[in-house]
Amino acid sequence: MEWFTKAAEQGHDAAQYDLGVLYTAGRGVNQDDKKAVEWYTKAAGQGNADAQCNLGWCYENGRGVEQDYKKAVEWYTKAAGQGNADAQCNLGWCYEYGRGVEQDYKKAVEWYAKAAEQGFAAAQGSLGLCYANGRGVGRDDKKAVEWTFKAAEQGEAVAQCALATLYANGQGVNQDYKKAVEWYTKAAEQGFVKAQFNLGWCYENGRGVEQDDKKAVEWYTKAAEQGYVRAQNNLGVCYENGRGVNQDYKKAVEWYTKAAEQGFAAAQGSLGLCYE
Repeated sequence: MEWFTKAAEQGHDAAQYDLGVLYTAGRGVNQDDKKAVEWYTKAAGQGNADAQCNLGWCYENGRGVEQDYKKAVEWYTKAAGQGNADAQCNLGWCYEYGRGVEQDYKKAVEWYAKAAEQGFAAAQGSLGLCYANGRGVGRDDKKAVEWTFKAAEQGEAVAQCALATLYANGQGVNQDYKKAVEWYTKAAEQGFVKAQFNLGWCYENGRGVEQDDKKAVEWYTKAAEQGYVRAQNNLGVCYENGRGVNQDYKKAVEWYTKAAEQGFAAAQGSLGLCYE
């Protein structure tokens, strides 16, 4: 903080960016998003691509400034044009979901591809999903597997879960539940909720692993505690029927209620039967 501040106050753009990072993280100083934005803005105005990207992130998430997707896109575009992979990926996301720009899947793929070719894991995973779903490009299962695998190998949990699903469905690869379980496990152990649920389902149904209701309950519980509605419903079923846990109707009702309040129809039906 001390030395970055001295350099930043003399207009050194890299120091201004680094100072913004320290304020964002609260390292060496109390965490302060407004101060971070102040320093990112100074560096971004000098053309520092990393600062432009981080400033875009602040506008996207309303950190230190009012949330403004158009401003986020503006700064991401400046950084992406300089080859910043993080900004290219974020810009792809904005185009994919129509945040700050009109939704445009082809533009999303274009920016994801630029970042993916630089080895940026999140972009590789997103590009893989675009190929898997035919969004912005023709559906290409082999390309989907290729890009998703690159991201999964780098530890990207979303991609690990997506790759597992490709193996489970035999999409672009031979169907292989053992491989699916392997990748679901990697993502689940990082706390990725969808992978935790899918892993629980694999244990419940003996897909790729020996059938194990206790393991199923373990993973359903992790996902349910994060608010994942399908896991909450399945956990209710486990408690109602005593699968992997001691039968406990009160616990069943508790989990059915959580899922039902999120509008999950199966849980609403089960909860109705409990009251009946």
